[in-house]
Amino acid sequence: MAYSGAVKVGGPADVHELADLMISKVAVGPMDNNAYLLRCRDTGTQLLIDAANDPDTLLRLIGEDGIAAVVTTHRHGDHWQALDTVVQATDARTYAGRYDAEGIPVPTDVPLEDGDTVTFGRIELTARHLTGHTPGSIALVYDDPHGHPHLFTGDCLFPGGVGNTFGDAEHFRSLLHDVETKLFGRLPDETWVYPGHGADTTLGNERPHLAEWRERGW
Repeated sequence: MAYSGAVKVGGPADVHELADLMISKVAVGPMDNNAYLLRCRDTGTQLLIDAANDPDTLLRLIGEDGIAAVVTTHRHGDHWQALDTVVQATDARTYAGRYDAEGIPVPTDVPLEDGDTVTFGRIELTARHLTGHTPGSIALVYDDPHGHPHLFTGDCLFPGGVGNTFGDAEHFRSLLHDVETKLFGRLPDETWVYPGHGADTTLGNERPHLAEWRERGW
């Protein structure tokens, strides 16, 4: 079956098969978070984005091959509830945005700045620092050499808008600015977006609505 990105807590992972990379998306509770297992097809090396919850589910997904790293997209607790258990079970290195690392109770081995890269196997991800949902949220870009980019946005970009800035107008302006300049301004419409909760989208689906988001203020 073709990848749709539609997953539910307790259900199976949905797998997006690219030429060099396999992306397995799974939903974990209780806040319907998405976690993404990335596997380099050439080496078998794996990386997890957001050990959000349900460590047994994540460890079954990871399997006996283990993981080289876990990247936490931001400091909010629903994105790292399983992090300690997963790291202890796999001895994975931990990555997070430099300005959110202090808010994550599991120590961050590698703090990420805007433009830093995370490499596993033959796969390279580029971190983009987006300020507003939290001070140090990061998105991760995989620039597929055989096709369009793939973008993991945490809670900074969803179908229908940017992430929650909790009624703070300055934080909203900051997040929208960073999303516009660092994501929409650099990546094509075909870019596939994998958010921290819910359904996937593309930048092309969302781009026509940027002015609307700015006007409404959220």
